[in-house]
Amino acid sequence: MNNVYRPEDLRALHDGLKWSDVGPDVIPAWVADMDLPTAPAVVEALRRRAEGDLGYPAWLFDPSAGPLAEAFAERMAKRYGWAADPSHVRSFNDLNQALQVLLQVWTEPGDGVALHTPAYHPFLETLEVMERPARPIRLEPDGGSWRFEVPDLSGCRVLLLVNPQNPTGRVFTRAELEGLAEHAERHDLLVIADEIHADLTYGPHRHIPFATILPERTVTLTSATKAFNLGGIRCAVAHFGHPGMRAAMETQPPFVYGSANVFGVEATVAAWRQGDAWLRDTLATLDRNRHLIAEALPSRFGYRLPEATYLAWLRTDRPGLAEVIEREARVRLNDGAAFGPGGEHYVRLNFATTEPILTEILSRLHQVR
Repeated sequence: MNNVYRPEDLRALHDGLKWSDVGPDVIPAWVADMDLPTAPAVVEALRRRAEGDLGYPAWLFDPSAGPLAEAFAERMAKRYGWAADPSHVRSFNDLNQALQVLLQVWTEPGDGVALHTPAYHPFLETLEVMERPARPIRLEPDGGSWRFEVPDLSGCRVLLLVNPQNPTGRVFTRAELEGLAEHAERHDLLVIADEIHADLTYGPHRHIPFATILPERTVTLTSATKAFNLGGIRCAVAHFGHPGMRAAMETQPPFVYGSANVFGVEATVAAWRQGDAWLRDTLATLDRNRHLIAEALPSRFGYRLPEATYLAWLRTDRPGLAEVIEREARVRLNDGAAFGPGGEHYVRLNFATTEPILTEILSRLHQVR
């Protein structure tokens, strides 16, 4: 598949947001969806469920006893050596919903939230709308990677840790995570660890769950949606290691925040338990693509090879270049200004596509004046 599809082929196959929101001659490389086929194990699991029982699931009133919590715990133990407790798991529709629930339950307007910037822009929008001031931990270029210094976190209630980091693709080291843990202890912070890109880490880098370092301060958020290209299934997991946060959630009405549906659970469980062969092949494709960018990107762009994710964070020679790129090169990228402090001179390119299409994208970028 990686060698055959043209933009018009993929446009005919995909009717989701990524391809439908652009003009017929524009190649979309913005929203974080892949242009790759779904893992066969996921397709088969959804088919079996559709042909079987679509009534209320057996785990309806106790999601932590259902297959999603068990599959999550199994995966964390197998891949990361983390003995996550399935009884501390609950499901959400996605990570944005989970973050908003946690902030609503644990914080008040005016409480600060520390996070690395540039940052995933819906998180910044959440903090603005909910009046939880962002306290930036600025990621600065450092050779082929990124470094950061933690500012004074007085006045913060939460550390929102996105690791692997979006949009830079940085995978934080154990030493960096232990340093962040010291700040969390010192300032009595709840740590919300968004680890949705963990399965998309390229060797020799290694993802370390923050809950293995500071378990009783951490709520871990993750999903199969990024690594297995399942954004539309609306299924995410939160593991509540923080006992105070568990107690606070237990005071909430049982159905007010909803839960995952049976198709989301089926797809996620199949991906985590039976999808690793597909994931290995996909990572090999993404690895080739991230190196292809380094070889063929126009010299006007700066590029640091991402340590994880399928997102390239490209330095530009002036702000606002995403609009120019779409107009002149007919490629849609994300404008880095939306990612907050440090993003103004950047664009984000999604390289989870076929090699011919990525080659065409890179060729078109040479047309930008």
